[in-house]
Amino acid sequence: MPRPVAGEIGTVSDQPDAKLAYVAFLKETVSESFTGYKVVLDCANGSAFELAPQVFRELGAEVITIGAEPNGRNINDKCGSTHPEKLREEVVKHGAAIGLAFDGDADRLIAIDETGAEVDGDFILSILGNALNQTGKLNHGTIVTTVMANIGFFKGIEKAGLKSLQTAVGDRYVMEEMRKGGYNLGGEQSGHVIFLDYISTGDGILTAIQLVNTMVQSGQKLSELKAIMRKYPQLLVNIRVADKSKLKDNAIIEQAIRKVEEELGDNGRVLVRPSGTESLIRVMAEGPDKEQVEAYVHDIAKVIQEQLV
Repeated sequence: MPRPVAGEIGTVSDQPDAKLAYVAFLKETVSESFTGYKVVLDCANGSAFELAPQVFRELGAEVITIGAEPNGRNINDKCGSTHPEKLREEVVKHGAAIGLAFDGDADRLIAIDETGAEVDGDFILSILGNALNQTGKLNHGTIVTTVMANIGFFKGIEKAGLKSLQTAVGDRYVMEEMRKGGYNLGGEQSGHVIFLDYISTGDGILTAIQLVNTMVQSGQKLSELKAIMRKYPQLLVNIRVADKSKLKDNAIIEQAIRKVEEELGDNGRVLVRPSGTESLIRVMAEGPDKEQVEAYVHDIAKVIQEQLV
């Protein structure tokens, strides 16, 4: 394909004031002061390293940072939302109210409660959705999520009087469903959360301040707020196959899946689907007992290997 040259390439402009406008925008989305709250931020040595601590300090929080010294090579290196171990230690050591871990480009958020327990995207969506619903601000009383959300999420929000819509895996599918149905909260277990009232993409810093704002408004600890749902044991395995299209209409595999579904009943679920990008079949099961879930996944995986590998 032809490539642009010289003056056709375009221009680059430096706008140092843009980050100040972004910080001002973020602060306008919350109603409470964070004064008196000790917060540990893991910035993943990425794009949140400067502005996330600034926003929280300007909102009144006492801020402790880790993963806030990027050198161009250490992004997400044993830190951030995919490696929350260090954040967990720091939250407990400092007696912080909450720990917040971003990923490198800061579109995702994973939290740690004051006890050191992880609070993933399912919990965050449940907490924020319930808070919005209680004030009449959750459109159609519905949270949009993907098929990979934990079954505990669906049971928890249903008990709280909320509804859910499921999409294919990927925040772009979540966004499509939100726009189509007029919903204003959606996201994924991985920590992508979309507040369509404010912005049209996942923003970890926005999610973080919304979560802390909800804590302040409620007067509850994060461990108390997360009690809205119970996370069921979940196992996902990937099986490499020669032709993933042969999964469809395979009666023997369907029978194996149906058997597990019948045994789990309303206390769990099974999801078997081909990868969208690789020659893999993904097998996921959830249920109240970890060993039972592992056995179910093993049984289905064995049948798939016998049929397709």
